[in-house]
Amino acid sequence: MSNKDQAVFLEGSLMRHVSVMSFTASIGLMAMFAVDFIDMVFISMLGNEALAAAVGYAGTILFFTNSINIGLSIAGGSLVARALGAGKGIDAKEYATSVAIFGVIIGILVPLLVLPFLPQILALLGATGATAELSMTYLWIIMPTMSFMSVAIICMAVLRAHGDAKRSMQATLWGAILNAVLDPIFIFGFGWGLEGAAIASVCARVLMLVLALRPVLKIYQGFAKPSVDLIKRDIKAVSQIAGPAVLTNVATPVGMAFVTREMSKYGAEAVAGMAIIGRLVPVAFAVVFALSGAIGPIVGQNFGAGKMDRVRTAFRAGILFIALYVLVATAILFVLREPIAGLFNATGVTKSLIFLFCGPLALTQFFNGVTFVANASFNNLGHPGKSAWINWGRNTLGTLPFVMLGSMWFGATGVLMGQALGGVIFAGVAVYLVRRVMADDTAKSETGPFHHQRRAHLLSIRRHW
Repeated sequence: MSNKDQAVFLEGSLMRHVSVMSFTASIGLMAMFAVDFIDMVFISMLGNEALAAAVGYAGTILFFTNSINIGLSIAGGSLVARALGAGKGIDAKEYATSVAIFGVIIGILVPLLVLPFLPQILALLGATGATAELSMTYLWIIMPTMSFMSVAIICMAVLRAHGDAKRSMQATLWGAILNAVLDPIFIFGFGWGLEGAAIASVCARVLMLVLALRPVLKIYQGFAKPSVDLIKRDIKAVSQIAGPAVLTNVATPVGMAFVTREMSKYGAEAVAGMAIIGRLVPVAFAVVFALSGAIGPIVGQNFGAGKMDRVRTAFRAGILFIALYVLVATAILFVLREPIAGLFNATGVTKSLIFLFCGPLALTQFFNGVTFVANASFNNLGHPGKSAWINWGRNTLGTLPFVMLGSMWFGATGVLMGQALGGVIFAGVAVYLVRRVMADDTAKSETGPFHHQRRAHLLSIRRHW
């Protein structure tokens, strides 16, 4: 096996691996989310409340498409990492190729299916009048580039599976920088407003694709020659993980749709406040979001090599890392809550929601982080179905009743409080199930690497699901 096909997480400190992978990945994510945050600041400066609300509604739909892309990248990263851990470099390249092809196909089909029905979808979310029209304009510009984003995210997952978090980070970082540069030029300089923000995002997606694809091709030779036979052979392996992973990630925007619709009862101010928080969360907690993608290759490589003791230790290290980070981030948000609200000229309900988030509600991101780590562990241990059940439970039973009761008792602030409470409950369920899965896998394989043949590997995944 060449140096480029070696599994780098089988030795050394797991807390160090978790920290380095998470912080490195989070730099790019934070930059990308920071641009979304800055977008919202610029749009707020235009002085039209409907614009900010329109971005909130559009963001819910884009969250759906990005969740599909992330689900595919989870399949790619998991299969590549496990193949590398088992010493099968050729399999790793073939899996990466198959997932990328599926990403292109789905990235073309989804916009074709969604765009014609945008009026109906936005109406279900509670968008009406000028806000709905603005949301449609924004989405018609961005959604056709879904396939670009899909391949870019898959390539980043392949880079992380090889242990190359740095180049994965650089793709998102430079994409975010381009977006940040183009935003004020297009929004204010050219006077394009909301459309300018969308066009800047499209340009950033193209750059991210180029920067993520190049190192996979040139440094790792990470793709095999595409063929119909390859796709036929790998479709079961990919779908066994990608199907549940996509379902897992799609559950989140479904839950957000419930929350958005409930929040819309309190007017554009409330929706704008939620949209601001939606941009603030990934900036403040980018490290937590990054951990779900960073810990997957660590778990996958060690699972592929049969090192279950290191798998368990990696999971515990991930939980401890989240706890420490959330405490620090929450303290910073609390201190900066007034300047943050002032940045958006927030008043009334909008300001109340921002203050609520920058206080006790931010602490509940710990439980979201625990769920992220649990789902990444499920996906890389061959149990992707469990992550799907957890996320759907979290975003239906753990969202709708709590959000409705919170809304009934406390109004707009109660919507966010109810959403957070559901996350606490399902994080506990996720930890319990992960510990059972790890105990089960340890009992089945006491020692030695998992040198499965491809057919045995497929049967194993099917059996676990």
